[in-house]
Amino acid sequence: MPDVQFTNLFAVVLVALLAPLLLGLAPRLRIPAVVLEIVAGIALGPHGLGLVDIDLPVQIVSLLGLGFLLFLAGLEIDVHRLRGPVLRLALLGYLITLVLGGLAGAGFAAAGWVHSPYLLAVTLSATSLGLVVPVLKDAGQVDGEVGQSTIAAASIADFAAVLVLSLLFSTEGGSAGERLVMVALFALLVATAGLVVSTAARSRRIGATLVRLQDTTAEIRVRAAVVLLVAFVALAEQFGLETILGAFLAGAVVGLVDRDSSSHPQFRVKLAALGYGFLIPVFFVTSGLRLDLGGLLADPAALLRVPLFLLALLVARGVPAYLSIRALGARSTAAIALLQATSLPFIVTATQIGVTTGLMSPVTAAALTCAGLVSVLVFPAIALTLLKQPADEEAVS
Repeated sequence: MPDVQFTNLFAVVLVALLAPLLLGLAPRLRIPAVVLEIVAGIALGPHGLGLVDIDLPVQIVSLLGLGFLLFLAGLEIDVHRLRGPVLRLALLGYLITLVLGGLAGAGFAAAGWVHSPYLLAVTLSATSLGLVVPVLKDAGQVDGEVGQSTIAAASIADFAAVLVLSLLFSTEGGSAGERLVMVALFALLVATAGLVVSTAARSRRIGATLVRLQDTTAEIRVRAAVVLLVAFVALAEQFGLETILGAFLAGAVVGLVDRDSSSHPQFRVKLAALGYGFLIPVFFVTSGLRLDLGGLLADPAALLRVPLFLLALLVARGVPAYLSIRALGARSTAAIALLQATSLPFIVTATQIGVTTGLMSPVTAAALTCAGLVSVLVFPAIALTLLKQPADEEAVS
């Protein structure tokens, strides 16, 4: 047995258990568990009380958690709904986001706060689809025009942000031109793999075997999804791309093959249980352990970056929502703008890459992550109020 200690991993998974449990015991606190997980990591980590360290077991499980987070994000994308005017508006909106993010990045770079304005623009360009969909469901808007516009914009933003980050800021090295060729070859392999998986899924013999084994200890569908995830991550690494791109596309391929959940109604529930029940919370707690909040609090000028980054996030992701104001109205558009500006998981991922590549200081990474935390705490709550208010007013009248 290798000399490996699991004390730190125990502390991390204990935090992952207690965070949602405490929120469940206090239902009036409408705080996403991910926020509490990161905050607890900050408090207990090397930059806080120093009670928990990031050792090898924590690093490995955290890395798996990041992969599963991107995998489940890719699984959320419904490519069959990304068509026509909705797709065109989503693409135009993302281009506007990059322009606005680039302008903000140039300003922050001139102030000496960031080393790469382009990395900041990409960091600000994503939307947390996994956090936005529950808000739309609570408001009863997920299948309406507001919900579909928001989901389409978030899907394009998530996919494009992961692709651009992998293409321009990969930690694996190589020029942007070389990575572009690698992305094209990788996309070809992904498409081929998707075709093979889709063809195999239609085979009667294979289908019957999957049905027979899917609810046994074999859990064959879950194992197949994990194999696809690890395979795409390994391929991305071999092609010199960010592993998050492989994880994201693996989820997209599984979602495309299982687009109507007809293969097994509990398949996605099982994947979510594996991800959100164990791996993903470890990633978020570990992100808090890495966050140098002490350096941010020690400098009032650095602390000022948080509201400014939050404003930049709101402008970069919120302004494109107003492309639909004539069709959806001012109140719904404002809600969409707030939901599109809700971002945390991608910010955590991008800032970690920025610190690793030397393109972002730990203090700036901490400020951006704090801005993401505030966006998750504030924006969905306001958006939910805006979306529910018209229905409430109609009910009163």
